[in-house]
Amino acid sequence: MAIDKVAYWKELADYDIDAAEVMYHGGKWLYVGFMCHQAIEKSLKSHWCAIKPDDIPYMHNLMKLVQSTGLATKMSDTQLKLLADLMPLNIECRYPSYKDELAKKLTKDFCKELINRTKELKLWIESKH
Repeated sequence: MAIDKVAYWKELADYDIDAAEVMYHGGKWLYVGFMCHQAIEKSLKSHWCAIKPDDIPYMHNLMKLVQSTGLATKMSDTQLKLLADLMPLNIECRYPSYKDELAKKLTKDFCKELINRTKELKLWIESKH
């Protein structure tokens, strides 16, 4: 039986946004950011599978993924800004030199807004395939 790759990546994205909510309620701000990045990355990979026959390249760069899927030209400045905000939250939040700097930005209020913006973008990406 062949795996439905679109559904596979969407399910992972759904799981990640739920995990961001759990991290929020637990006060784990760095992980809220990380999981929001993951949710958008996996939403973009789901979209990739819906529109392209070739395999998804191994990458975590949201800007490259959105450009490769053709969605960049359809996104608003606000959506593109969210991608830029999420980019450093994937890798950099795991390293001590960046972690302290990011922790200053990732407050409770900022993280709640980040989750809401991520949910909106995730739904928008899903609507495009």
